Amino acid sequence: MDMEIIYSTKFAREYKKLPQKVKLIAEKREVIFRKNPLDPQLKSHKLHGKLKEFWSFSIDGNYMIIFEFNKNKGQIYFHSVGNHDVYQ
Repeated sequence: MDMEIIYSTKFAREYKKLPQKVKLIAEKREVIFRKNPLDPQLKSHKLHGKLKEFWSFSIDGNYMIIFEFNKNKGQIYFHSVGNHDVYQ
């Protein structure tokens, strides 16, 4: 069963700016994510501090996607994508 992923406008804007090779990896990672958001390959983890409501998973060593589970509706929101600057 595929889960619904909702992409924020901020995410869409940031995604457009990613290098093409990172986009290709991100698309493959999203396929894994849709099957299991906590798949060990993704290195998904809960964030801390001001981002404590959010999770992150790895695209590659430099880039990640910040997301949030919406348990009530079975949806996931992709909020932000980029290198470690997305935590700022």
